[in-house]
Amino acid sequence: MNFLEEVILKEGQALSDKVLKVDSFLNHQVDPDVMRKVGEEFARRFKGTGITKILTIESSGIAPAVMAGLELGVKVIFARKRKSLTQNEDLLTANVYSFTKEEKNEISVSKKWLTAGENVLIIDDFLAHGEAALGLAHLVEAAGANVAGFGIVIEKSFQSGREKLLKKGYRVESLARVASLSNGSITFTRQTEEARI
Repeated sequence: MNFLEEVILKEGQALSDKVLKVDSFLNHQVDPDVMRKVGEEFARRFKGTGITKILTIESSGIAPAVMAGLELGVKVIFARKRKSLTQNEDLLTANVYSFTKEEKNEISVSKKWLTAGENVLIIDDFLAHGEAALGLAHLVEAAGANVAGFGIVIEKSFQSGREKLLKKGYRVESLARVASLSNGSITFTRQTEEARI
């Protein structure tokens, strides 16, 4: 069992057979020590792949993405779920559906910060159905950049997200892969390469 799995077992709550609550260290309150270790692990896994930028989505993906950016020495951009007054032109957009929030959002990034030829690592807090991940990949490819891979903090292996990403040829590195959330307990899928965190 890796460090992140231990944190999830200690602090996470299986609210149903599909919903994992991890707001004590990732989704509401952020534990900087946990996020630092997560960032180090993403950097280790993607070292030597020529990452030039990290892309995530607001807001829970920002902390792990920034920590990975520190380790890899690259800038981090996050897709916004709502446009601001300062972000209103030259945007790349994609529509994504959130099963947790049961709503559709148009995510966007400025073409100024995501440009052709970049090698982009996409980092997100969860991978479930893959909607956000595919939306982020669409933004990268619409910019003429390359998706170097996905760094996922927690994957729900019992849902279809990984399969969708692999089918499109993307590299997926998940630090904790949840196999099930049945009866309030959390079990993990064994990985061929254990995260060193």
